[in-house]
Amino acid sequence: MSFTDKAKNKVEELSGAAKERIGNMADNERMRGEGGSEQSSAHGRQAGEKIKDAGRKAKDTFTR
Repeated sequence: MSFTDKAKNKVEELSGAAKERIGNMADNERMRGEGGSEQSSAHGRQAGEKIKDAGRKAKDTFTR
């Protein structure tokens, strides 16, 4: 995972958390849902990138 991908995912995760909190304070279901959705998608992409990184490390281990 490149640094820019990590940064983008983290920004989206934090943005989602902020939207969710604002939605809670304003009692706005739509904003709460959007925030949760953004966080979930960011977590999913981070997990996928971590799996890719682990696969690359395993490949490198066996090719040496």
